[in-house]
Amino acid sequence: TIGDRTVGGLTHRDQMVGPWQVPVADCAVTLADFKGFAGEAMAIGERTPLATVNAAASGRMAVAEAITNLLAAPIELDRVKLSANWMAACGDPGEDAALYETVKAVGLELCPALGISIPVGKDSLSMRTQWKDGDEAKKVTSPVSLIVTAFATLADVRGTLTPQLNAAEETALILIDLGHGQHRMGGSILAQTLGQMGDTVPDLDSPQDLFKLVKAVNALRASGHLLAYHDRSDGGLFAAACEMAFAGHVGVALNVDMLVSEGDGISDSRMDWGDAKNWASQVSGRRDEQTLKALFTEELGALLQVRKADRDAVMQVLRAHGLSAFSHVVGQTRPATSQIQAGVGEVQIWRDAKSIFSAKLADL
Repeated sequence: TIGDRTVGGLTHRDQMVGPWQVPVADCAVTLADFKGFAGEAMAIGERTPLATVNAAASGRMAVAEAITNLLAAPIELDRVKLSANWMAACGDPGEDAALYETVKAVGLELCPALGISIPVGKDSLSMRTQWKDGDEAKKVTSPVSLIVTAFATLADVRGTLTPQLNAAEETALILIDLGHGQHRMGGSILAQTLGQMGDTVPDLDSPQDLFKLVKAVNALRASGHLLAYHDRSDGGLFAAACEMAFAGHVGVALNVDMLVSEGDGISDSRMDWGDAKNWASQVSGRRDEQTLKALFTEELGALLQVRKADRDAVMQVLRAHGLSAFSHVVGQTRPATSQIQAGVGEVQIWRDAKSIFSAKLADL
């Protein structure tokens, strides 16, 4: 089937990644001809569940996710074009207003700010179904949905990165958190599994964050510092790290200490709420909550693999692009040759110098 996926000979990057053919690629890349290295990249973004809480945010997140997916290829933002597939249940109470707010947020605000146009798209505006169960009338209405397909021409496709982790070297994982530590959980996979959709969803608060991310990743790509790239989206940091580990067939140890700190360490100690006698258990419960948020929030971001020797240089580049305040070293790989054998072939979560979760790749 591998040959079937590349029929024609111009497929540079399909969905299957690595020797174990794991379907985790961020984007598709094709070549323009048989002689050169120019080509095109394509990627999709969607955040429909968020629309049940905040329709405009779901539209902004769909566009931003398409771009963070597309960024696995060496794109320039001013070369990106979008196709928008709009779906809504027009005529239902509140749905027309939600559609209007989403179109306004994307077409009149975000895309002009990014300098990106939407030259093509389609719509389906009767997204509801009705039926009778005996004498009882039933109806299901879909929320406003925006499915974005992003396209960009590439001068050289060879700079395309994948989520496949380098399993031969000692490396570090760096998270660029465009959510600025807010860890908004509304509409996330975790929230859905717990039956709690929430009331605050992830959002792209500043279009400038995408400009900074694209420029920083391209600078690191050009300097050869990046070994692997994956966007953070459905499932959050934990899902992204697992997918990278699956593709590279290498263990990963995540450390969430930098993601669960809050306050300034002084005002926290002066808080006048809570039961002093139960303060330790309250803090422990709060830490567990913050850990879940850090691992499963679906805020925008990217997870980068870099050599440990390059870690400081990479952070300097991120600092130069205004991203260092919310960029954190969140883990490292555990290759088979690692000096630390604990965690080889596993995904581990560490907090406060303790392993709080571990599972073999095969079990995950």
